Amino acid sequence: DPRVQVVQYNEDTFVLRQNVCVHWEAPFTYLLFGNAGALLIDSGATAEANYYPLRETVDAIITRWQGMRARSKVPLTVALTSGEDVAQNQGLVQFAGRPDMTIVPTPLEVMKRFYGLTSRWPAGTGAIDLGGRVIEVIPTPGAHKDGVSFYDPYCDILFTGDLLFPGRINIGNDTDFVASLERLRAFAAAKPVKWILGGHIDMMFVPGQYYPRFRNFKPYERVLEMKPELIDDALRAARQVQGKDMMLIRPDFVLFNGVSPDQRTRDWPEGVPNINPPR
Repeated sequence: DPRVQVVQYNEDTFVLRQNVCVHWEAPFTYLLFGNAGALLIDSGATAEANYYPLRETVDAIITRWQGMRARSKVPLTVALTSGEDVAQNQGLVQFAGRPDMTIVPTPLEVMKRFYGLTSRWPAGTGAIDLGGRVIEVIPTPGAHKDGVSFYDPYCDILFTGDLLFPGRINIGNDTDFVASLERLRAFAAAKPVKWILGGHIDMMFVPGQYYPRFRNFKPYERVLEMKPELIDDALRAARQVQGKDMMLIRPDFVLFNGVSPDQRTRDWPEGVPNINPPR
């Protein structure tokens, strides 16, 4: 398989994934084009271009898109769902010194200023204008204190990084986590949201079953996309674990609050079919 798998969602939207053999988290990144520029959301888990040629892949897609659209220049912005997340920030170094680009600052206070959120964090929203495609920036701390989600009105997609994805969600601050899910639910109720796309996949296609950490062979993965209705399930589960050191298995994700990400449980939750996955 290629070291960076590329799936073209439509003519202006690309889903990129790091090969699981290069890094076990196999994170996703997303490349979006507008009339005035492009946005790369997240940058993967490996800095070395020899193993993970993210910039080379992104530049090749941009060159191809330029040819399709007869554009001489496409400025690139790179933004992270969390600068703290080592599975999504390592490839950033590959873009150092690249012409015609902007890297959203990773220190929290500087990032807030960039998005105009210094006095409105976490209640406000920011924006990245790509020209005819304005991406909304929603503060969503909880997994990480600097977490943000991105909403694309062109595709009606929420990009949620580590906050909500089909996998092992490690809660950093359960109060912030609940508040961010409440904010996302209100946002999704006010805007058309077709899919939620997170930063990883750990779940199998069998409900409640997931791959443990460091597994670099995952033949029975669940699909990446999540329906917006799953925000309600995530919010109920987050309230259930709030203030407790525990893990909670749900059909499409697993929450870890105050416990090791390698924690196991003998208490299979009600409402989740206990099916042995194929091995």
